[in-house]
Amino acid sequence: MAARKTSSKTSAKGRKAAGKPTVRRPFRPVRWLWKWGFRLGVIVAAVMLMLVLVFKGLNPPSTHTIWNEQRRLGSVDHMWVDADRIAPVMLRSVVAAEDANFCNHWGFDMDAIRAAIASGAARGGSTISQQVVKNVYLWQGRSYLRKALEAVMTPMVEALWSKRRILEIYLNVAEMGEGIFGVEAAARHYFGVGPEALTARQAALIAAVLPNPKKRNAARPTSFLNKRAKAIQSGAATIDADGRADCFQ
Repeated sequence: MAARKTSSKTSAKGRKAAGKPTVRRPFRPVRWLWKWGFRLGVIVAAVMLMLVLVFKGLNPPSTHTIWNEQRRLGSVDHMWVDADRIAPVMLRSVVAAEDANFCNHWGFDMDAIRAAIASGAARGGSTISQQVVKNVYLWQGRSYLRKALEAVMTPMVEALWSKRRILEIYLNVAEMGEGIFGVEAAARHYFGVGPEALTARQAALIAAVLPNPKKRNAARPTSFLNKRAKAIQSGAATIDADGRADCFQ
């Protein structure tokens, strides 16, 4: 009797559930976009993180700019050299020229950015860390997408790489003349020496061509380039003395 009563109750519940209409949730496009946008953002961030981790230990074989110039010119001069085989004065010179507060910021130099905006300069606010991200992972040119990706990846690079590693990669991928990439190629092309043998004057001249490498020649400096190199040489000595080079030496 007890078994038949339980079976009857179960059957009644089943009929009641079967008769209940299914309620469909209304489609909310904004909510759907937020949900899938968040998921896509997490995936993109994870991919970026993996790419940053890869080059923490491995050297980038090439960059978008190097590849483009190789295709345009037919060949480029580029050979990797470890930071230990670069004259320390070259490291200090490029920091003095491009990013004097390199040791004191987390990827973005807010004072330099504000100064660049106030002066209306098209260039000058980018740190060495930002330039490394742009050169290694992204592309040249201006776009909101590239700036957004750069803004996300730069703190990742700062968090996961040492300052010396950032500078090492920069000195190996930066364009330092037409078809000349990296300090090893630049040192031999302009002065016929290895990067470990660069003098303070030679290092300053190489650093001086960085903003406009296709139109400046470190071996045949103009009066303007000589003046800039002299300022860079002085700046390199200053950051060595006041501790602003301690993070990469």
